Amino acid sequence: MSFIAALALSAALSGDVATLHKYDGLSLSPDGKTLATFESAATVGSVASVHSLLTLRDTSGKIIATNDPCAECKYDALAWSPDSLALAFLAADRKSGVTTLYVLEGKTARVVTTIKGNAGRPRWSPDGKTLAVLATVGARKETGATQAGAALVGEIGVAGAIDEQRIATVPAAGGDLSFVSPADTWVYEYSWLPDGSGFVGTAAKGDGDNNWWTAKLEAFGRDGSERVIAAPKLQMNMPKVSPDGQNVLFIGGLMSDFGVVGGDVYSVPLTGGELRNLTADYKASFTSLSVTKSGVLATLISGGDTGVARIDPLKGGVSVLSSGPVSSSAGEGRMAFDAAGTTAAAVVESFTQAPRIAFGKPGDLKPVTSDNDAVTVSFSAKSVTWTHDGYEVQGWLLAPADVEKGKTYPMVTIVHGGPASAVTPRFSASGSMYELLKGGYYIFQPNPRGSFGQGQAFTRANVRDFGGADLGDILSGIDAVERIAPVDDKRLGVFGHSYGGFMTMWTVTHSKRFKAAVAGAGIANWISYYGQNGIDQWMIPFFGASAYDDPAIYDKLSPIRYIKNAVTPTFIYVGERDVECPPAQSMEMWHGLKAQGVPTSLVIYEGEGHGIRKPEHIRDLNNRITGWFDTYLK
Repeated sequence: MSFIAALALSAALSGDVATLHKYDGLSLSPDGKTLATFESAATVGSVASVHSLLTLRDTSGKIIATNDPCAECKYDALAWSPDSLALAFLAADRKSGVTTLYVLEGKTARVVTTIKGNAGRPRWSPDGKTLAVLATVGARKETGATQAGAALVGEIGVAGAIDEQRIATVPAAGGDLSFVSPADTWVYEYSWLPDGSGFVGTAAKGDGDNNWWTAKLEAFGRDGSERVIAAPKLQMNMPKVSPDGQNVLFIGGLMSDFGVVGGDVYSVPLTGGELRNLTADYKASFTSLSVTKSGVLATLISGGDTGVARIDPLKGGVSVLSSGPVSSSAGEGRMAFDAAGTTAAAVVESFTQAPRIAFGKPGDLKPVTSDNDAVTVSFSAKSVTWTHDGYEVQGWLLAPADVEKGKTYPMVTIVHGGPASAVTPRFSASGSMYELLKGGYYIFQPNPRGSFGQGQAFTRANVRDFGGADLGDILSGIDAVERIAPVDDKRLGVFGHSYGGFMTMWTVTHSKRFKAAVAGAGIANWISYYGQNGIDQWMIPFFGASAYDDPAIYDKLSPIRYIKNAVTPTFIYVGERDVECPPAQSMEMWHGLKAQGVPTSLVIYEGEGHGIRKPEHIRDLNNRITGWFDTYLK
């Protein structure tokens, strides 16, 4: 019996509550016969970190093997060899700061190499003889702007104070790393060329947290050569080389966070040249991309639904294979495919259906696991659409259980981050949103203009207008909800994190409709923010210029300028080492509210970055959020 099965059985025998099974990093072998994931199980509602196991399943969902070579490590990034006989993965020991690249062959995991620092995205060469990784030797922090920042002490911005993530190769049999990409360049994503002579990738000079928004599409030779293929004024994700090696495909568009993907599918010759938009004017946002022997497959968000489609790489055009009110995920992208592109797998979930692994033909996946069948929620969810200012807008309305006829209920509107992002159906049996639903609240999650799901024109519709028409979309959405649900307009709350935190700060200075607010990692003053954050390059595509070149628009969109309008009791929280939205912004808003006599509270969580991750902090935050809304809305 596997460790995970034993854990679930132990909980059942002891009479404990159900366990929630997690499937992370799903990967499908090139021959389409084996599923690999990192799996764990924890008591429903628990926020404690749980160690996962590398787990292999056949396509019926049956566990055929587990492996756990490092009990102190966090596993990540599964990559099958071309012949499907070996599986590479990474294990990060945070205490020692060492990342190990393993290869599982049969039942044995062997060490290929170790890196003193961070590593990500292992890739096998086409001939299966070499492995490549993205390596950050001597990393000062975990990779990514959402991770807690390094301590800002000593001389800032000098050589040695900036991490660099580089493509490195190692013989699959084991050995030392050989670096391929330049030492002054941060590589974000990459793929092998079909002939194994080098790579294509997205890359930028300087600080990796900050410069993705200006990254170029480049070719890197194994001989150390570097060449720019294209430098469009787009954010780029998922560069893939066509099987004939002639073109590079990628997803490009206006995006506000690396890894939160949404845009159109583009093609450009590997030798350089004119970009072709293969999905121009299609009213959806493409979220992941795979090149298979049978063609190009992409996942997408369309309105409130997610799905999978075929893209014609020569003529352009989209053929949707399936779409529905669910979310899917895999190790890289939203769905994993075999090499032929004839079968696919994903972890599929909805607001009311716990995650399950599904497998089948692209567009016709069927659940093959049942570990979470006993985990249910009592609330309901529905998609809501409305029109405002010439746009059709979509959002999600979650209703508490046992709604009584003739009774009205409080509602909290949760504004997503980004702004280039979207709410899609995700299962939750814990956290503040779940506790609010249990407590009798309605939850409204809108996707206003600026969101993914309706094409690039919709995503770009709030450029230089943060808090303007997108707030109008949200307020009109609340009107639409009140026409179909027993929501008490006198007991409305608003809550958001990151861009949603900014929108909360903006809302309480531009509307008196809400009786309580929670702003997480928000932005009070775009002028001061420009000089404080570690990712100022993200602002240029959205504001059109820097705060030094066009300060008027930054000032106009700053909530603090309108602080005298605020009357809504507002709880504010932020991580101490937030690179994206530094705590000074939350301090400035809190100070302004206090000066106006508005009830407010501020909590800065020690050592945390843009996301609150430590279990004790998560528990404290959940309690504070639900307590704040209960105080003012009940």
